[in-house]
Amino acid sequence: MKSLIRVVGAGVLALSACTIFAAEKVTLGVAIPTATHGFTGGIVWWANQAKKDLEKAHPGLKIIVKTAGSAPEQANQLQDLLTVNKINALVIFPFESASLTKPVAQVKGKGVYVTVVDRGLTDTSAQDAYVAGDNTAFGKLPAEYLAKRLNGKGNIVMLRGMPTTLDNERYNAFMGVMKQHPDIKVLDAKYGNWNRDDAFKVTQDYLTRFKQIDAVWAADDDMAVGVLKAIDQAKRTDIKEVFGGAGAKGMVKTILDGKDKRIQADVSYSPKFIYDAIKLTAEARLKGEKLPATTIIPSVLITKENAKQFYFPDSPF
Repeated sequence: MKSLIRVVGAGVLALSACTIFAAEKVTLGVAIPTATHGFTGGIVWWANQAKKDLEKAHPGLKIIVKTAGSAPEQANQLQDLLTVNKINALVIFPFESASLTKPVAQVKGKGVYVTVVDRGLTDTSAQDAYVAGDNTAFGKLPAEYLAKRLNGKGNIVMLRGMPTTLDNERYNAFMGVMKQHPDIKVLDAKYGNWNRDDAFKVTQDYLTRFKQIDAVWAADDDMAVGVLKAIDQAKRTDIKEVFGGAGAKGMVKTILDGKDKRIQADVSYSPKFIYDAIKLTAEARLKGEKLPATTIIPSVLITKENAKQFYFPDSPF
């Protein structure tokens, strides 16, 4: 009996030690873009909120949040996280897809568990898990909505985000719908870098070159602000629809209040998924577990009928 008690006791002690070791061992790096516009502002806010909440809930967990203003800066930060902070888990929202793939692969090659968020890598073998919004729906829902609003006929210009896998998914989904409507012409598609000033310049170019535009797919709510400013400045009245994206509180409020007849719908894509990705990764690694290879958070069409469900006035985005 005594030997049995010693074995059980030893087992409990071993389990306790294992639990403590697992908690102490998880040092999680978070690499995200600098807050250059509303959406990335939301990403930064939610990432820091995750650090605050999760470190409080798990005393053994350490989270280091790094923000970068360029792809080279983010690549350098990955090396610092690995060599200086000695992370063994990473959640990264890549600044760009192609240029970050190799640096992330090198981190993974050192035994770090890698969760990629939103902007996917060009080689999925460089990651353990991927968490994102539904980028196919993000492109498909606006295309279906605009095709219906235009009664299948008209001219559309597009603004793309940045050269990333998610932007490709959105663009391909949008164009896949447009192929079913041969009487709708997509006049051009240029990158606006998810930035209202860049979107303003791109839209100015469109307005100069195209005398008849029926709708604009801005593909981002910040870019939509720049689009609307350019349209108003040019005093163009031909454009009946401007569709942004991501459900920024300002755009959702505009839909609710009916303030601008050109803004009638949006599509959800909350920056909170960075919080979810950090939480899922941290808690899985504390248990020594892995995440599913892919986790997709649904995107939903936002109209006046359901906009209240997507309006969060206290949110940073």
